[in-house]
Amino acid sequence: MVRRVVIRGKGFCIDEDELRFKFIRASGPGGQNVNKLASAVQLKFDVRHSPSLPGDVLVRLIALGGKRVSARGVLTIDARRFRSQERNRQDAIDRLARLIERACVKPKPRKKTRPSAAAQERRLQAKRKRAAHKRLRQLPSLDE
Repeated sequence: MVRRVVIRGKGFCIDEDELRFKFIRASGPGGQNVNKLASAVQLKFDVRHSPSLPGDVLVRLIALGGKRVSARGVLTIDARRFRSQERNRQDAIDRLARLIERACVKPKPRKKTRPSAAAQERRLQAKRKRAAHKRLRQLPSLDE
């Protein structure tokens, strides 16, 4: 049985066999549990070679991943918030799903705008006023 990570309302699923999990020892609270059990999870997802993601989502996901994406295009998510391995595993999957949901949103294109003539004139007037104020601070020249 192949379990799927469902990205809500976006029309595609990621097979769980595309995700690789590595269980490591976590630091922080947990007493002796921390020293004995590997409860932290590292989720690795090969973004660049994923057949599940459309091209535009793939590019935005790599950009959103930032330092978490390696040069080869592998996204790594560390989850060590909880004391149990299963809760950390689910937390990592949820964080990946949220990241992919954010990558699915297309950014609005920026419309170039220019300042109005009145705004340009106000800016220049403020600069003239400031320059005049600074000129008053200067010592009088010998010509005067």
